[in-house]
Amino acid sequence: MNISELLSPINFFLQCETPETWIHEAIKAENLATLLVDHANCELKAAQTAMLLLRRYAVDQQSSDALLAWLKPYEDFVYRKIGKGDFSQYKSLSKKLISKSDFEHGDELISKMVLLIKEELHHFQQVWEIMQSRGIAYDNLAASRYAKGLMKHVRTHDPVKLSDTLICGAYIEARSCERFATLAPCLDDELNKFYLSLLRSEARHFEDYLALAKQIADEDISDRIQFFGKIESELISTPDTDFKFHSGMPVLSRSI
Repeated sequence: MNISELLSPINFFLQCETPETWIHEAIKAENLATLLVDHANCELKAAQTAMLLLRRYAVDQQSSDALLAWLKPYEDFVYRKIGKGDFSQYKSLSKKLISKSDFEHGDELISKMVLLIKEELHHFQQVWEIMQSRGIAYDNLAASRYAKGLMKHVRTHDPVKLSDTLICGAYIEARSCERFATLAPCLDDELNKFYLSLLRSEARHFEDYLALAKQIADEDISDRIQFFGKIESELISTPDTDFKFHSGMPVLSRSI
């Protein structure tokens, strides 16, 4: 499958394209460090979100503890500045996850989310390696308005809370994929190849989230998909003073 075929369902799903003004801001040399640090943050947050869904809905206590242990070295490094960032020494998930008997979609959620976590953590490591090679420090960055702007509209009772959360996950993954594809031709050879290499897994993550949302919901979610799509489009296409990987249209493009 070529890139245009890969992106076709994503572009159909998203209600707007990334604004040209954001692209112009993103490719400025002085914004590269922010772009990469926030990209790394996004990969870790994606893994954390998938882990939270598994712990909340799908697995028993021992499996929950194993998930926490799996992500702990990454969270220690990013949030507590513990360790040197050599993640090659850490093992992957140490045990088979056990599904809760009272959640009928547990096995499906486990299957898709464990693969997603593995891939997101691998992508995190890849971004960190690129940062190291370029002398970019892993500084703390405040979260952008994007994910919070989506998640604040998630309903508070299940099963619709879970289906809404999965829809939000689908939009986040779809937007990530669209931005990788949009940015790649504008960046140097290393980042061009790296971002293009992420497209296939990110596209599958979008599809997995959306398929799970439809499977788990006990109602037609077409209206909810459109509802979150409108919110996502507004977050991307409206003015945003804070440049990040998922930020909206820059209020004022800074000069080089």
